[in-house]
Amino acid sequence: MGKQVTEMLKGVLEGIVLAILSGRAAYGYEITAWLRDQGFSDIAEGTVYALLVRVEQRGFVDVEKVPSEKGPPRKVYSLNALGQQQLEEFWKTWSFLAHRLEQLREGGDRP
Repeated sequence: MGKQVTEMLKGVLEGIVLAILSGRAAYGYEITAWLRDQGFSDIAEGTVYALLVRVEQRGFVDVEKVPSEKGPPRKVYSLNALGQQQLEEFWKTWSFLAHRLEQLREGGDRP
């Protein structure tokens, strides 16, 4: 099941990260650690950081550099209004897909 979960996760990881940031601001390692604590143990830090760069470039998050006790300043990400809209769209899409997949699993709507 590991490879299949990894492949499916690639498609929804942005929405998951936006959902995390809707609760509170966080930096990359915090997000990665939380994901691992939730059972997504195969997620590489680099994957999360690359995703954070993309959502920053797309304007979904605001970034603040915060001093760190251990090295250079940390980039702390927080969801902004555009990111909140994107997250709402993600949840609508997720609900649609989950509903349709559940119907398919139960045997309904097959040709």
